[in-house]
Amino acid sequence: MSWLLFWIIIYLTVIIFLTLKHVKSTDLENYLVNNRKTKTLPLVFTTLATFVGGGTSIGLMAMGYESGFAGVGIGIAYVIGFFILSFFASKIHNSGRENKIYSFPQFLNKKYTEGENSFFSKMFSSTVTGVNIFIFFFLLAAQFVGMASLLRYAFNIGYQTAAIISCLTVIIYTAFAGLSGVILTDVLQFIIIIIMIILIFIPGVITDTNSLRALSELPKNMLNGTFYGIVFLIALPVFLAPSVMVRMDIWQRVLAAKSGKTAKKVSIISGLGMLPFYFIFPLVGMSVRIALGNSIDPNDVPYLFLDSHCSEFVLGFAIIGLLSALMSSGDSFLNIISISAVKDFIGWKKKEISNKKIQLHIRITTIIFGIIALFMAIFFPKVIDLMVVGLATIVIFVPVTFLALIKKDVIKYKAVALASIFSGFFVNLGFFIWGIICPTQFEAKSSFVPGFITALIVLLIGVFIKKKLFKFSHNIQI
Repeated sequence: MSWLLFWIIIYLTVIIFLTLKHVKSTDLENYLVNNRKTKTLPLVFTTLATFVGGGTSIGLMAMGYESGFAGVGIGIAYVIGFFILSFFASKIHNSGRENKIYSFPQFLNKKYTEGENSFFSKMFSSTVTGVNIFIFFFLLAAQFVGMASLLRYAFNIGYQTAAIISCLTVIIYTAFAGLSGVILTDVLQFIIIIIMIILIFIPGVITDTNSLRALSELPKNMLNGTFYGIVFLIALPVFLAPSVMVRMDIWQRVLAAKSGKTAKKVSIISGLGMLPFYFIFPLVGMSVRIALGNSIDPNDVPYLFLDSHCSEFVLGFAIIGLLSALMSSGDSFLNIISISAVKDFIGWKKKEISNKKIQLHIRITTIIFGIIALFMAIFFPKVIDLMVVGLATIVIFVPVTFLALIKKDVIKYKAVALASIFSGFFVNLGFFIWGIICPTQFEAKSSFVPGFITALIVLLIGVFIKKKLFKFSHNIQI
């Protein structure tokens, strides 16, 4: 316990220093997108820290224990997704710089409503932003579940108490530091993750699995990735890969890049850089299953692994390492949904609002959203389900986003785009609930498949009908 307190004091000292460093910043561009001057290396680090952060790393370890290599499919899908993103990254960055765009929902609102102040534009804006916030609440709650489990394990305190401490830590830092502070801590936290992998996870996996030979003891469907069914495995590269294009955290990084060229380079490097993590973390879970059997709680996997492979000194560092990884994702997600909510709804007011007031609104929203995510973490403490539903639901935005990126005049399809988002969201949600209630009838983690297909079909049919009506009306006029 003494070494754990030692590492916690060091970690909190660094976090407090970085918080105070950024608390005086009143530059809105700095707070929202780091003045759009972020260089390649820190941008790669903050992207990877978010994608392989605490909720993801702990979730993948738990998934590895539960399902084996199924989680690797997510990593492969993301590599494909980042390469798709690289074709549009420069365009996204340049459009954001020219049009003062700070978030993904703001981009869609601008493309499909063109600054209108009508009832429809407000409904479209609230739908896009609301669904995105809904999605990222799941991802944020996953970070709080991971942090609470970590603190409960480390200090032998109740889960609810640990969840509250976790929530307050993320809220306080995020509310004051903004994206510029988030990027700085992400760089630090990513370095800690790398150190942990090299010194603890890789040697531990090699020991527990007898240099991977013991993996043959696991069921076949854990080794070939089909534990959740072949549909889930095939759907990942087909449907989940394009979701990188519509993740708010990725858009924020692309918009914060120094140039369009930097944004493209970061997309490629990040895609290749994250794949090893999606192999290592599931292997940790699989090694625990080999060593301890299949009767433990998947949420406890990371801590049981660390406890069996670390001295007290190293264990303290490892716990702080996981805590920092959770922080890196938690502050990113909370920062994103707060910015989106304020920036996308602020246009509803007719009078101009000062940058200082916008920052104040974002900080207040950060506190409110953090508390909501805390309640989600308390009442639904399942890190795998929270992670998967958050990551998967986002694919419903892929069809309307691709249309907005490849066509200039998409405002004429605004009603179709809204119908696509609505239908995809509710179909995805319906199948997920069905899977939770009746897991033998449908795998809840595959709910994004019918959701994405519905959103795509609705958009394609709508665009086709719109074109036919335009041709018909044009022929009548002639």
